[in-house]
Amino acid sequence: MRDKTVCFTGHRVIPALQREGLFLHLKSTILSLMSRGYRFFGAGGAWGFDTLAAMAVLEIRKQYPFIKLILVLPCYSQARYWKDSERKCYEQIKELADKVVYTSFEYTRGCMYRRNRHLVNCSSVCVCYLTKNVGGTAYTVAYAKRQGLEIINMALEGKSGSKR
Repeated sequence: MRDKTVCFTGHRVIPALQREGLFLHLKSTILSLMSRGYRFFGAGGAWGFDTLAAMAVLEIRKQYPFIKLILVLPCYSQARYWKDSERKCYEQIKELADKVVYTSFEYTRGCMYRRNRHLVNCSSVCVCYLTKNVGGTAYTVAYAKRQGLEIINMALEGKSGSKR
């Protein structure tokens, strides 16, 4: 299954002026990956890029119901302190996901890293939104590179952000 699975990772804060273009670029990238045989798309459920990616998969799935959204969540209480509007969106995405996996029952110091490693370990492509080389996204992309995943960075100029 790994050879048919893509994971997403990215920053929580995306500039408002970039969201619409990023969403369209995500959809285009997902369609391109589908044409290469990818069918499973894993997202970590965080607010920001993860949410945008999950929404793009769900929108495309309306036309191509054979693709699957898999949420890999760090713990059951992930959205506990989010704004009501964010939590409502998160719950809707969870309801529409084809599968939900929790890597920890409760929040622990390492649960986010465990979630990120799970996403990478089950994938052969990592689609990311990486603009800085520090933090959880940078850690996850570096881990994905070490594991040999193809990296597609949506933050790079143009649509030629693919690296191996």
